Amino acid sequence: MSPKNIIFKKMSKDKSVGVYMGKRDFVDNVKSVEPVDGVVLIDPEQLKGKKAYVALSCTFRYGRDDMDVMGIAFRRDIYLSTRQVYPALQDKKQCTITQVQEKLLRKLGDNAYPFFFEFPDNLPCSVGLQPAPKDVGKHCAVEFEVKAFMAESQDAKVRKRSTVTLMIRKVQYAPDETGPAPTVSITRDFLMSDKPMHVEGSLEKQIFYHGEPIQVRVNINNESNKNVKNIILSVDQTATVVLYSNDSYMKSVDVLETEDSLGAGGKMEKTYTLLPLLANNKERRGIALDGKLKHEDTNLASSSIIKEGVLKEVLGILVSYRVMVKLIVGGMMGTSEVGLELPFQLMHPKPDLVRRRTWCLRSLDVPT
Repeated sequence: MSPKNIIFKKMSKDKSVGVYMGKRDFVDNVKSVEPVDGVVLIDPEQLKGKKAYVALSCTFRYGRDDMDVMGIAFRRDIYLSTRQVYPALQDKKQCTITQVQEKLLRKLGDNAYPFFFEFPDNLPCSVGLQPAPKDVGKHCAVEFEVKAFMAESQDAKVRKRSTVTLMIRKVQYAPDETGPAPTVSITRDFLMSDKPMHVEGSLEKQIFYHGEPIQVRVNINNESNKNVKNIILSVDQTATVVLYSNDSYMKSVDVLETEDSLGAGGKMEKTYTLLPLLANNKERRGIALDGKLKHEDTNLASSSIIKEGVLKEVLGILVSYRVMVKLIVGGMMGTSEVGLELPFQLMHPKPDLVRRRTWCLRSLDVPT
């Protein structure tokens, strides 16, 4: 049986305008981004000569609402596009509409009007930094929303009761083509040792999906006279806030202390398993998460894929991952570390776009 799709619906408090959308996640395929489309339902009796508009906005928020000082909000509007939907500037019959819009227009009647936006190719994806457990209000994040409102003109003051906003997300999925599996080898010389230590680390592939175990192969040829006392592996997430400060936050989202050891002149090859999950990092402030819609769970942020030629400075928060292999080496002069890095990508698999869908116009009211 084909899956039934929910229509997301949200109305303004005075019921003058409402937004209907078939989905809230829009895919960035790097080369292009899925357009944002939906339907605005109006109440002509409430408009009383006013106009109805719909807007798509992208905002970067780097402070909570209660941190606003002297009227200066801790937010930056990255993108804003506004369209008039009523009175219609174009006959609805001449508009190019999607299958979902066609069914919505037929169901909602003459007071429903379609809208359509295309994302610019330089906007960031929906991502945010996890607040501390006791933090309240909105946190540092890149957010997208569709807003419908009633006003005398586009720039006129808008009453909150005549405004409705629906949060959406811009997301990326794992690309079809992937690079080679990461492999790194190093040779380390030591003081008072005639021969070095050779260490090699590798992953089985470049892209891992959220919730998928990561197998790390470690190969050590210890020709030195030093002893390996312990091997520590970790998955490190780096979130770089490029929009306003270029600050980087590195957090280990999974750590494995093996207590494996290797004596001088010994050899060792072993595969370890790491599993980075948000469930194990719920209380940790500053970890990057995929954009979250109200009352829904999310996950660790997906790796950022940047379109060639786009300035990184406008991309909000960039996320990358690496596996760190660290050997604790002991000797007469104390302990030292031998480490290597294996960069990889953590993403969601691409949904099945081939499967045919049967649309169901059962509405889901979105909480305010």
